Amino acid sequence: MAIQLRCGYHHHQHHYHKPLLTSSFSSKISFSTSLTNKQRVTPRNVYALLFINPTTHRSSTNNRKTTLVNASSNTVSPFWDESWKPDEKTPAPSLSDIFWPSAGAFVAMASLGKMDQMLAPKGISMSIAPLGAVCAVLFATPSSPAARKYNTFVAQIGCAAIGVLAFSLLGPGWLARSSALAVSIAFMLYTRSTHPPAASLPILFIDGAKLHHLNFWYAFFPGATGCILVCLINAMLATVRQISRASF
Repeated sequence: MAIQLRCGYHHHQHHYHKPLLTSSFSSKISFSTSLTNKQRVTPRNVYALLFINPTTHRSSTNNRKTTLVNASSNTVSPFWDESWKPDEKTPAPSLSDIFWPSAGAFVAMASLGKMDQMLAPKGISMSIAPLGAVCAVLFATPSSPAARKYNTFVAQIGCAAIGVLAFSLLGPGWLARSSALAVSIAFMLYTRSTHPPAASLPILFIDGAKLHHLNFWYAFFPGATGCILVCLINAMLATVRQISRASF
């Protein structure tokens, strides 16, 4: 009888001192399963796995809240990543790469301003905000897809016409602006003519009362007409830049 009680006591004691899965050990398991084989254990990965998208549960052993990482998603994109920093792979621009695009933008906007003085009696302005964005695209990033002539003119004409049509059907207001912008983006994607400055043309027409009298002429003027002037200045600037390089 004593032997049976002693054995039962030792069995109960062994069961009582059986090591339990603690919260820290379970966190390590969850942390290890959240990293793929190709990921390195870096401080950034540790921070992302421990503080991004956590799930909280209550431990059954000590009734304490333990933060575990959701192991169902292996890719975590924290808010602060490399896209907030300058691109270190591209070399620093030279003085020439900074001067010529800036000079081209100055000449283009100055020419549009002189045209404004000539067209002032008719109440028409060429210095619209989207043309400033066009200058930034053509002069600063001439090799980008948005700077292609096809993208520029197809997007400018199409998005401007969409803005006039949205205003005619829906009138002024948030519904016309949002609908025109959505249709303009769909139009640029469908025609493969993505040109970001053109997306502002519909909103400019809907909110600009001085442009309403142009009606569908707005598709060609002042946006597309201004782009012709900017493209000509860009071509002249490229020629002058090549001559200056050959001379020096």
